[in-house]
Amino acid sequence: MKKDGASPPATGGVTGNPVTKFFLCFETKPLLATVLALSLIMFISTFLPYYHTALFPPTPSRLSPPSNCTPLQTLLNNSTLLSLGSSKVQLNNPNPNTNTDMNSMVIQQNSTQDFSRTLDVGSRKVQVGNRNQNPNPNPDPNKRVFKPYGNAAALFVTMGAYRGGVSSFTVVGLASKPVHVFGKPWYKCEWIPAGSGSTPVRSKAVKILPDWGYGRVYTVVVVNCEFTTNPNPHNLGGTLMLYAYYSASPRRFEKFPVLEESPGDYSESKYVSPPQLDYLYCGSSLYGNLSAARIREWMAYHAWLFGPKSHFVFHDAGGVTDEVRAVLQPWIKLGRATLQDIREQEKYDGYYYNQFLVVNDCLHRYRFDAKWTFFYDVDEYIFLPDGSSLESVIKGFDGVSQFTIEQNPMSSKLCLNDSTQDYSRQWGFEKLAFRDSRIKIRRDRKYAIQARKARATGVHMSENVVGKTLHNTESKIRYYHYHNTIQVKEEPCRVFLPPSAKTSVNLFEKLPYVYDDNMKKRADIIKQFERQTLGTYQQPS
Repeated sequence: MKKDGASPPATGGVTGNPVTKFFLCFETKPLLATVLALSLIMFISTFLPYYHTALFPPTPSRLSPPSNCTPLQTLLNNSTLLSLGSSKVQLNNPNPNTNTDMNSMVIQQNSTQDFSRTLDVGSRKVQVGNRNQNPNPNPDPNKRVFKPYGNAAALFVTMGAYRGGVSSFTVVGLASKPVHVFGKPWYKCEWIPAGSGSTPVRSKAVKILPDWGYGRVYTVVVVNCEFTTNPNPHNLGGTLMLYAYYSASPRRFEKFPVLEESPGDYSESKYVSPPQLDYLYCGSSLYGNLSAARIREWMAYHAWLFGPKSHFVFHDAGGVTDEVRAVLQPWIKLGRATLQDIREQEKYDGYYYNQFLVVNDCLHRYRFDAKWTFFYDVDEYIFLPDGSSLESVIKGFDGVSQFTIEQNPMSSKLCLNDSTQDYSRQWGFEKLAFRDSRIKIRRDRKYAIQARKARATGVHMSENVVGKTLHNTESKIRYYHYHNTIQVKEEPCRVFLPPSAKTSVNLFEKLPYVYDDNMKKRADIIKQFERQTLGTYQQPS
């Protein structure tokens, strides 16, 4: 019986059960909501591996997710191993461009589900493989499993693709060297005309490896696509596709576009008319800490030597600083030079900053622009004895497709101790006037080539040229090589010889040197030419 005036229990009217007293510490409704949320999460995580078959039967409407955002598509594009609940899904071919059967991917699932059908993911079909219905309960402990991760080298890396003529194309790139050394990869070309209803045309492809085995992780590959006729005869445009195979087998390959011609792009006259330029310079990769002064001197000298109908192509592999760019910029503005940024090549480990790749790309990129294309370095100076012009010298090489040029090696340290000279104001080739005088030894050679007659090229000469090659050119043309000077920013004169050295043989670092001032005599002419040519773009004195 309730007594009048008694206080209510401290438990709010609930007595007896300790568990009930514990729950009084919490609000009842938030607690129930939390319990329900946790239960739902556990249910979903448990149910996830089965949602494909239970919730989404394999109908086209269910299997075609939006193209803008799907978690499955994101995972397929970025993963090689997916975890769905308790099952693991292995992607045999995560590259969407890798073809085992065109653009398909095979997924193998190790779970307790029968999970076999084709899913449409974006524009790709994903084949979900069937697991083994009767897995071996006692696997062989001696059967080893090999698990690959990542890729050591790409099958093919394109740098450029160009028309090689009316009915041919050339693709220049890098490829995995081990694949080419130990496998038998091959290539095939296909032209896909623009517009619907047109039939693609395929051609044979000839691969050339021009780096003579110098490649490292990557080797240079030049692929020549040779069609029987012009695949774009009506100038309607189209796309050149390259098939790159992993081995001799035709079953596994990559197919990708390498060149596109828009309607009206093709001009037959470019490939049958005489070139507009007389000479083109294709420079190798520029790297290291280059001297802007030496680059300035080299550019002025050769712009004078080659004449106005010439062009110079430089390739910046990390060596073109702001100072170097500043001395090249006036020539670029005048249309005499082009500077290409190839710094991305460092991602691909090839020989000597991918030097073979660069010269082959330059050969084919400018193949129809000049009569003769020269290949040598920016510490090397072409020299013509007896005051000859380059035009007259080359006319004497009539009937050849390529000629090589022998080296005159110069000291990078020796100068004459002449108190009448202000060496601080002289150019490098003006004061470095001592030449290595050894005879009957093999000298390095550089070369010039008629690009239209070459299918690939090298650093010192081309072995893939149609026509004759001339080597005995020493009396007509040579080049002075100032080795180890292009990266010296301080004063290059470090050892001074007495005036008597002009008429004697001088031993320095166990090598004989003689005084040779042929280049020194050209200095004033070149400086005057630079002042007259650059005008408002005057270089610093």
